[in-house]
Amino acid sequence: MRQRLPLIRAFRHLLVSECDRLCAAVARDVGKPAEETLACEILPLADACLFLEREAARLLRPRQVPRRLRPLWLWGQRDAVHRRPRGVVGIIGTWNYPLFLNGTQIIQTLTAGNAVLWKPSEVAPASAAALHALLMRAGFPTNLFLLLEATREAGQALTDAAVDHVVFTGSASTGRAIARKLGERLISSTLELSGCDAQFVLEDADVPLAARAMWFGATLNRGQTCLAVRRAFVQRPVYASFCAALREWAERANPVRLALPAQAHLAERLVRDALANGGRLLVDAPPGNDDACMTRVVLDARPEMPLCQEASFAPVAAVLPFDSLDEALRMESLCPYALGASIFTRDERRAIQLAAKLRVGMVAINDVIVSTAHPATPFGGSGATGWGVTQGAEGLLEMTLPQVVSVRGGRFRPHYEFALGPGAGRQAEMLHGLLESAHASTLGQRLRGWWRLLREGRQLF
Repeated sequence: MRQRLPLIRAFRHLLVSECDRLCAAVARDVGKPAEETLACEILPLADACLFLEREAARLLRPRQVPRRLRPLWLWGQRDAVHRRPRGVVGIIGTWNYPLFLNGTQIIQTLTAGNAVLWKPSEVAPASAAALHALLMRAGFPTNLFLLLEATREAGQALTDAAVDHVVFTGSASTGRAIARKLGERLISSTLELSGCDAQFVLEDADVPLAARAMWFGATLNRGQTCLAVRRAFVQRPVYASFCAALREWAERANPVRLALPAQAHLAERLVRDALANGGRLLVDAPPGNDDACMTRVVLDARPEMPLCQEASFAPVAAVLPFDSLDEALRMESLCPYALGASIFTRDERRAIQLAAKLRVGMVAINDVIVSTAHPATPFGGSGATGWGVTQGAEGLLEMTLPQVVSVRGGRFRPHYEFALGPGAGRQAEMLHGLLESAHASTLGQRLRGWWRLLREGRQLF
């Protein structure tokens, strides 16, 4: 750890001095403007480094198990829980946030003491080369951090390799295929498989704020965000005012270019299906094509529509009215994805109660997306979103395995006598006393158990 953390610090400092070069690489790959790369990638990645510098040594040091928790029958034993590296971790990276998402996973894995095989996305090769170069300049050994080719074939080879754990960020269909392949060899994995996030706008919400939040959440990174707001459940008393506030943003929208033309076609299919089944557009917008895609919001959507069921990486979203929270929860639960959600209300207590009923891994109250980048909190979901977490203490610990080391001094081993010695009846009587003295419901029973334990133990040993 004393060797690794200075390398994390050096990498963090390089993020500052080389930020312009990193921004240029991301722009070359996916067309992201420099200010967005700085805000959404470089700054949170630097904060993730700082979190590890401050907390990793404490989180990974051996944990001594308190003696007050030790059962009587383990008298004289000392226990410690160590966090051991998994070994060789394969990371199959993503392209939508090529610095932040890949970088956070890499530095956590290396900090935990693992070796890394990194297969970056074929959509973002320049970003991968720039990130790898900075980690090498920071001083990480070349035999512990290997950059593979940014090809689909390299990803398939990685899942066939002799790795101990795989971290994958991508689509649910690819994640299922990876899980099946790794499962045959009982290799563990962390799967981050996108989302179809819900926003709840309650009747006492700040409606203009909630509308701005939905527009931001649907259009950040041109909609190419796993935490994008795809479904807004709006309580009926504020439904009309919410749609009116949202319209002001939609009327000013411009077409955007997506990194994957297939996502524009998927968005067009989802919107066309929703309109054919009773939905209506917030504002008219031309359909998507290979070159451009308009942000489109479907009003009066229904939860069973594919638009509310499938993960998409385009600026499309649905608005659904509801009367009661139970109705909203029922509609939300029909979606197989469970990554994040947001709740807008002036009643914080009510929001926290609602959050407890959601299946998602992250809930933001009166905000969307940004809060999930906190470096000290875990990132992950359930259902079709996958399993496991990255980021925060939990993400760091996920890159390790617990190992219990128990130490016992002296030569007193009464448990050997139960297997090797005579007097089975007395042994049973002693065990009854041990059980009774520790777990009986009344003080008198516990005292009686202590007497049985001492009496039989003295005669046996």
